[in-house]
Amino acid sequence: MKKILIISDGAVGEHFIERVTETYSSENIYYIVQLKAKEFENANPARFKFYEFDPTSLYKLANLLKMEFIQVIVAMDNQIDVENTLKNIRTIKKQLRVIVLNQWDLQNEDANVVLVNSNEILASRLLDYLPNVPVIAQNVGVGEGEIMEVLVPFGSSFVYRHIGVIEQKNWRIVAIYRNRKLLLPSRRRMIQPNDLLLLVGEPLVLKSVYRAIKRELGQFPEPFGTNILLYIDMNIVNHKTIKELVHRAIYAHTKFKHDLVIRIVNPSNIEILEYIKELRDIDVVVDIDYESVNLRETFLNDVKNYHAGLVIVSKEMFGDYYVRQTLYEAHVPVLKLSNRNFESVKDAALILSENRDLEKISATIFDISEQMNFNLELYNYMNEHQEAKEQVIEHYYNLSTIFSKSIKVLKESENPIRILKQKENFVQILPFTSKLTTRRLYALFSTDSEKLYFKLDNYHQIFIPVQL
Repeated sequence: MKKILIISDGAVGEHFIERVTETYSSENIYYIVQLKAKEFENANPARFKFYEFDPTSLYKLANLLKMEFIQVIVAMDNQIDVENTLKNIRTIKKQLRVIVLNQWDLQNEDANVVLVNSNEILASRLLDYLPNVPVIAQNVGVGEGEIMEVLVPFGSSFVYRHIGVIEQKNWRIVAIYRNRKLLLPSRRRMIQPNDLLLLVGEPLVLKSVYRAIKRELGQFPEPFGTNILLYIDMNIVNHKTIKELVHRAIYAHTKFKHDLVIRIVNPSNIEILEYIKELRDIDVVVDIDYESVNLRETFLNDVKNYHAGLVIVSKEMFGDYYVRQTLYEAHVPVLKLSNRNFESVKDAALILSENRDLEKISATIFDISEQMNFNLELYNYMNEHQEAKEQVIEHYYNLSTIFSKSIKVLKESENPIRILKQKENFVQILPFTSKLTTRRLYALFSTDSEKLYFKLDNYHQIFIPVQL
């Protein structure tokens, strides 16, 4: 039997003893010292021994400490009494572990004395009731936020998503509470509004996940970043198209209502540079690097320095194998603009595939379509396996109800790429996965519609990373 000494005086101490009596443990026996005796109905006489004396008396406390206790808990309302009781304990037992309720900001350098700050605990508990603030486990693990509880709001991007398609890198959904019942997560289980998710992972990652769960429409390009970055390498981009490219980027900037940064590397046309410099008058940031640079070496730093959440490039730049690899490494959405009119685009086209990457990026797609006022069209090629596609379609229908955004699902017996080539104008939205970084020559004979993205190169395209 493990002997534990509790020294109590006041309301908190009494409430603590009451809670202890309700906690069953056949391995512990409690010795309780009180200034004034109080009876506890649930106290089992075999496990609870009560004493009535003043613990600031060294003589009286010394008699009790002749027994071997593994731990002492001190919960008293008077600071002087606490300090003297602790002094008495240390006089008799030099290494005994002591837990002290600290209501006065006491300081102690003894490694075997744990001061539990009551003000911090109360403030932390009250903080849990604030809306839009994550509930973090304080007394589990290392207590630094590696265990978090998140309520999924009705308009969340996580609502009606299957757990199996949520990218969980350095974090996990370990439990779901629905209608006060525990549900163990599985790949096919779908998250519903007002579900309480229990998350475990790296504290910094969980903070990002929390923001993603609470995110509603109208925030893009967040959470990827806060600014829009138009990147122009004048060694690659056709100079005749640059002015129109800038014009279309400014249009996207007015729709998303985030700052636009125009970054030019390898400048080689004075007339175009003068035209772009004049845009500073309309609050556009223009950054020109007059030294010859290697895009791969500078681009990732630019994305970080400008906190870019959306990168805009021309089709020539995205078509460059090395540029495309660099864009993928940045893990931010990319808007590839073609030579077609961008302001007249009304439809966003999504080609369903046998993987479910489109479900992973669904919230971002709805956010973009809402801000740009796009109609969403899902193209389902019926000659392919349908099970995974049906789950994606179900997910999109559910989100369309939540966000009051209509979608159209088109069942096609012909390859959707051929059908889309007959449309006048649209923007295609695709998951930005590693298979898009391969050389186009290797994908020519592929049946994967995502690998064949370049077949629609003459249309605008948005590539969205699948990782959160």
